[in-house]
Amino acid sequence: MESTLLIGEQKIKACEDIPRLIILSILAGAYVSLGGILSVIVGYGFPEWTAGNPALQKFLSGCVFPVGLIIIVILGAELFTGNNALLVPAFMHGRYSFRDVLKNWGIVYVGNFAGCLLFAYFLVYYVGLTSPEPWHSSIINAAEAKVSMPWLVVLVKGIGANWCVCLAIWLALAGHSLIEKMIGAWMPVMAFATLGYEHSIANMFFISTGMFEGAQVTIGQFLFNNLLPATLGNIIGGAIFVGCLHTRLHLRAKKQ
Repeated sequence: MESTLLIGEQKIKACEDIPRLIILSILAGAYVSLGGILSVIVGYGFPEWTAGNPALQKFLSGCVFPVGLIIIVILGAELFTGNNALLVPAFMHGRYSFRDVLKNWGIVYVGNFAGCLLFAYFLVYYVGLTSPEPWHSSIINAAEAKVSMPWLVVLVKGIGANWCVCLAIWLALAGHSLIEKMIGAWMPVMAFATLGYEHSIANMFFISTGMFEGAQVTIGQFLFNNLLPATLGNIIGGAIFVGCLHTRLHLRAKKQ
């Protein structure tokens, strides 16, 4: 837990080198997208197995989706949803301002979005990974379903998603070996992906890919029906349910 204080300070200091921070953020978006397309290819690639076993499709997707977060944790890329929790402990100890937190979140969020869009267009749509069936219909249906849910449902699912993601980061930080970190990062992310919670950065990939493939989704629906509530839910799940709660439980936080 003490290590999160140093990590938070390092992430705020990273804002002094904006170009480097943007590159690390774009990479994180690409890594999440890598896990995303893998979850689509594997999860929907065995229709004869999953037709009568709907949980199997969700589980197969969930098992491979965490590869993105594992790469981010090991290589140190900048992920908005992870930073929702990682910047909280040192902030609560008064080591930087909330303005510093918002600056980091804003830069990383935009960088993640750029990484997802670039990966979705060039490494998925352009090369035709989702053009054949059953993946073509699957990604279109997924994108349309994500913008059709009630706003509050997406918000609550966003809380669940980033609660799991940030717990995964906390577990990975507790690991000492590469294998321990990988297992720690894998378990909660596998759970949220299997359960179908809403992760804003992953949705940047899933919905944009569906739109490239012809999903009946407008930019307004993308941004306001899904991305906005998922992002707010992610902030609550990461910053409050993990960062704030565990700081209060395990560190003697300085009053602001």
